[in-house]
Amino acid sequence: MGFLSGVLGNASTANEKDVEKEIGQLLIDDEEIEVAFKLIRDLIVFTNNRLISVDKQGLTGKKVEYHSIPYKSVTHFSVETAGTFDLDAELKVWISGAETPALAKQFKKDNSIYDIQKVLATMCS
Repeated sequence: MGFLSGVLGNASTANEKDVEKEIGQLLIDDEEIEVAFKLIRDLIVFTNNRLISVDKQGLTGKKVEYHSIPYKSVTHFSVETAGTFDLDAELKVWISGAETPALAKQFKKDNSIYDIQKVLATMCS
């Protein structure tokens, strides 16, 4: 993986070869996967050009929605940490021209939400 993998470690990252096998047909020339995070069946993939959300749907997960967000389109994002009774953390990403988040993902109560926030802040700066 790219330069971000060293910063983040491998605790919450997805296997690069598995991710490339799964989304390789979506990548353009000279586009590289920097880091990817697995969320049960779904993925959040950061490339050198964009953020790709992979949303597996249905019981079998064979139906898949790929959501591509160029970093230049991200206007802001938020991280909501897990609380005492609310055990999930949440990441929301807004893009230009949208009032509601273009991407909203929930995470279990661990530190992966902070890792993803760091990558997003780095790539969108």
